Amino acid sequence: MIDFRNINTLWGSILVETFYRLGLTTAVICPGSRSTPLTTAFARHSHIETIPILDERSAAFFALGVSKKLGKPTVLVCTSGTAGANFYPAVIEAKESRVPLIILTADRPPQLRHCHAGQTIDQLKLYGNYPNWQAELALPEAELAMLRYLRQNIIHAWERALFPVRGVVHLNLPFSEPLAPTPQPALASFKAKFPTQKFFSHIPTNSPLPSTRQSLITSHQSPIPHSLKKWQSSPKGIIIAGLAQPDEPETYCQAIAHLCQTLQFPVLAEALSPLRNYASLNPYLISTYDLILRNTAFAQKLTPEIVIQVGELPTSKQLRSWLETIGARQWIIEPTAENFDPLQGNTLHLRTSVEELHTYLQTEVQTSNFSPNYLKQWLEAENNVRQTVKNTLESLTVLYEGKVSWLLSQYLPPNTPLFIANSMSVRNVEFFWQPNDSNVIPYFNRGANGIDGTLSTALGIAHRHQSSVLLTGDLALLHDTNGFLARNQFQGHLTIILINNNGGGIFEVLPIANFDPPFEKYFATPQSINFAKLCATYKIEYQLVNNWQQLQLLINPLPQQGIRLLELKTNRQEDALWLQNNLPKFAENII
Repeated sequence: MIDFRNINTLWGSILVETFYRLGLTTAVICPGSRSTPLTTAFARHSHIETIPILDERSAAFFALGVSKKLGKPTVLVCTSGTAGANFYPAVIEAKESRVPLIILTADRPPQLRHCHAGQTIDQLKLYGNYPNWQAELALPEAELAMLRYLRQNIIHAWERALFPVRGVVHLNLPFSEPLAPTPQPALASFKAKFPTQKFFSHIPTNSPLPSTRQSLITSHQSPIPHSLKKWQSSPKGIIIAGLAQPDEPETYCQAIAHLCQTLQFPVLAEALSPLRNYASLNPYLISTYDLILRNTAFAQKLTPEIVIQVGELPTSKQLRSWLETIGARQWIIEPTAENFDPLQGNTLHLRTSVEELHTYLQTEVQTSNFSPNYLKQWLEAENNVRQTVKNTLESLTVLYEGKVSWLLSQYLPPNTPLFIANSMSVRNVEFFWQPNDSNVIPYFNRGANGIDGTLSTALGIAHRHQSSVLLTGDLALLHDTNGFLARNQFQGHLTIILINNNGGGIFEVLPIANFDPPFEKYFATPQSINFAKLCATYKIEYQLVNNWQQLQLLINPLPQQGIRLLELKTNRQEDALWLQNNLPKFAENII
């Protein structure tokens, strides 16, 4: 367990054993010399899966994916110099999407800095203000007081990655030579008197962190009872269920269902929350709100008095524009101190979770007794538009990219983890993902909304998990093809559904598309890559999809092992024109 071969191996093994006892199961290691004591310690620990990944940016997003899946920290290790700088995009995403991640950057000792020693940069506060906590630890010493210092800092790092808000912790660890596990006989006497069992006995193995935040529901200063009176006094309210990756999706969906049925409010459910995949729990579910609100006359009739937002706002620009226009009183249910009001409206944050609110409603609140006219308008519009979308896409034989999301919502195996890339992939899911009872788990990197690390994150989510799916465009995949380097370490299965329209489809729906030049060369940026040959290079299974029936057969059942890429070639300009022509039509007959 503890490696007494030299001072550095002792330091590294104490660090790793402490992490293990706290609950660490996975470490991602990037190769390098200065991090040798850390790599050696993780590699020899029999209960922590240690995954070597060459490219640091890919490794960081792979670790991010593992943490998303597990809901607890993954450790990420690299050597000194610019290696840690390649973690930065994943650090930003982890912070913005509140994913626990612990980064260990090895470094040269202080006396070898600022003197042009090789592979040395200033690594202190390398990630600016993004970490929850960051510190440089002392140089290793074979002294009991210093090992206690190390142990307690590792415990603190674990806690800060999880509490009070999940996020990133960065520890910079300097090491002097020898970096390899070269024996130092002087440690023999220290080993003989080291109190191994007592040293770790107080660590609360795998125990959840206690919440120190008093629930606002039970506080005598709580604004919630007053808010509930306001909600119950209005017959015209909506609930917006935005982006969410709850630890217990069904409990989350049940809580929102109870809230909307208590108040008799419709719930506008973002496709990047689990609600659309637990549809039978919620009879007031609205999935086509983006399309409904494109009918401006009907949208005006739907103007609410009350808006309750759960978590972050949905992706839909149409919904955001409508909320800005109506200026309704708005409450945001969010247990952290984050500000989820980008519209800067008439908003009050209620610092509680929807699950806590559900518990309160069960004991304190009676169901509202309003005339159901307002709710009925929403539900009738939803049924009408959902049927129109179904009829339109069902009859569509050409390979239009939006139909992929619609098919996935109906044919993926139950409980499939689905990672959805940014740009057009996430928007097509928002438009066309149909409510179902598949319990499919949506994952996404919407913290910073970038295309960085798309493939690597999906692989991290799929690693040692149920067979998973990535829905992506060609540019998002090409931006992270180094993720395929993890193929030999990857355990499980990932199917990549690639929409290849040879460029950035998201830009085709923006005003800049009308200005060419410079549009095609500088915005659409077509790469003209042969994906069959790319897959052959990395030994990835490849298949070209030519029709919808073929796609249906390929996504259910999913394979159990390996990585597979299914390519659908579409026309970028025609896809954008189809959206432009059809989105306004879906709801034009509901008034």
